[in-house]
Amino acid sequence: MKNRGRRRGTRRVPLRPIALGGGALTVCGLVIATMMPGARAEPSAMPAVRDFLIAWQVGNYDAAARQTVGSDREQVADALARVRQQLDAASLRLSLGTEVQGSGVDQIVKKGDEADARFTVKIDLGENGQPWEYPGLMHLRRVGGKWKVVWSPSIIHTKLKPGQRLAVVSEVPKRAAITDTRGRPVLQEVGAYNIGVYPGQLADPAKTLDQLAKQTKIDGGRRLDAERLLGRVRSAPPQDFLPLLTLQVPAHNALVRRLNAVPGLHLTPVRAPIAPAFAPELVGALGPATADRLQQVGAPYQPGDTIGVSGIQLLQQRRLAGTPTVRVVAQDETGKNTEELRSWEGLQPEAVQTTLDPGYQARADFALAELPYAASMVVVRPSTGEVLAASNHGTNGENRAFEGHYPPGLTFGIVSAEALFSQARLNQSTETSCPGSLTVGGKTFTNTARGDTTLANAFAASCKTTLAQLGAKLDGPALVREAAQFGIGKNWGLSVPAFTGSVPTPANDGDKAAVMVGEGGVEVSPLSMALVAAAAQNGSWRPPYVLKDIQKTVQAPPPQNLPSESIVNLKRVLSRTATRGNAHGARVSSGVVGVAALATSGGRTISWFVGSDGDDRAFAIAVEGTVNTNRLAVRFLTGRA
Repeated sequence: MKNRGRRRGTRRVPLRPIALGGGALTVCGLVIATMMPGARAEPSAMPAVRDFLIAWQVGNYDAAARQTVGSDREQVADALARVRQQLDAASLRLSLGTEVQGSGVDQIVKKGDEADARFTVKIDLGENGQPWEYPGLMHLRRVGGKWKVVWSPSIIHTKLKPGQRLAVVSEVPKRAAITDTRGRPVLQEVGAYNIGVYPGQLADPAKTLDQLAKQTKIDGGRRLDAERLLGRVRSAPPQDFLPLLTLQVPAHNALVRRLNAVPGLHLTPVRAPIAPAFAPELVGALGPATADRLQQVGAPYQPGDTIGVSGIQLLQQRRLAGTPTVRVVAQDETGKNTEELRSWEGLQPEAVQTTLDPGYQARADFALAELPYAASMVVVRPSTGEVLAASNHGTNGENRAFEGHYPPGLTFGIVSAEALFSQARLNQSTETSCPGSLTVGGKTFTNTARGDTTLANAFAASCKTTLAQLGAKLDGPALVREAAQFGIGKNWGLSVPAFTGSVPTPANDGDKAAVMVGEGGVEVSPLSMALVAAAAQNGSWRPPYVLKDIQKTVQAPPPQNLPSESIVNLKRVLSRTATRGNAHGARVSSGVVGVAALATSGGRTISWFVGSDGDDRAFAIAVEGTVNTNRLAVRFLTGRA
């Protein structure tokens, strides 16, 4: 390419980066004049270009304006200062020359008393999460023997015209649905308010947003970040409504009333699909992007965005919400004349399908609905590990169905009995005894005395002393390994938080006897016990899952096949318990088997029912108080009181 404007007797001098006022400006490929014999010295335009760019970069806008002609210097300084605000920029870097030009092309081209200089602008768009780099061009004129930058808005961007400003437009896609096992949305429309501002109408943006942040205490005191909100408002198109908050009513009625009194805020009533129709502790909630929540979900979400704040909504935030499309535009004050300068396409949201079955969920909710205590219930399909229902009653938003830590009591006898069948070679007809009191290793166990009986009958009669004394036939590590065969204490590879259980290795005979009866530090969740019931029914423990397509990408443990002979004996024991024993009250059909038990630990009592009804459903109920869990099982199995 031919070099334009190069005088005879000039040469190209490579220059190193020049630092000024704490900022660095890279100057490359610059053509400057040097004296040759008989030649007249000419002042170079480079110092004016350099000083202007460095001053702009480091934020010394007055100094940059002093390098210009053609406009009021205060207006120039103000225009340069507003670039960062209008883009909510985290940083701005300037360099002489452009990467698209080759080394043989002049970066400053002079023609008499006029010159053009090319430079590059690199902007980190901060909260908008995108880098932006583009070529710039400025015109210079020699005035009184000195080179000056001829001011024009096009210096900021070549397409920016007088009367225009830069703005950032974020187009947020519609959030995708969380669906049930049949692909139907599990969210229902509820009343809410969209709360936001018209940026150009705010008399004092900082004051309005500071009041918004102070008034907004959500979920234990979380607040919006006023400073980051201000950056977002300043970069938004001034004439368009900018939503900053969505609040569900009536839950946030008091906050809505307070915000309605804040000058500059606009509140619009809407109906939005943001509330779970069931299993809210698992499905999760939506809420505003407070400062601490943004640390969890990260860019490109911004203060005030509606994001997932718990459950699946939070865990699958990026998939459900996608990412916004970000556009940098030049526009006039009306916003009608808008030209796109750069855009970054976002990712489209994708629906998340769960394994939750509305029918089973409704029955589980019905079973727990009238209890005066906190309670949880999980239903799984034995042949697959699918979680069909997760119900929590009175748990203050906690998903104790998955994450509760409870002593299992004699429901753990399912595991202990299988260990006796597989390791000690006992069977359901093995003769044993059920004394009223038994001391093993310094620990005493009591129950109603039954005398001599079979293992199946002792199990059905809740004979704690029977299992405690039979523990002598097993070693401690073997008992822990058997529990692991039922998934207790293992990593399930589940895509949502869950407590898989804990079984301490017994240090002595007393500890081993305690573990046999579900005491001695043994802890489980309702989900882990529902899986135990499923394994007893199916003959194979399978890892649970609640997100259908996502589960395919998760490293879950393989199914654990239990010895077939042990399962035959275990099924007979559980059937005896349901027909003649502690689970007799739940026997609404011939397929129902299970165990009802009462567990105590640390001053609290947990009422359990753990069982199954054929291969369609295995379930576990845990109630934090003393209740008849057989009745609860009937309510679930029949759907009637």
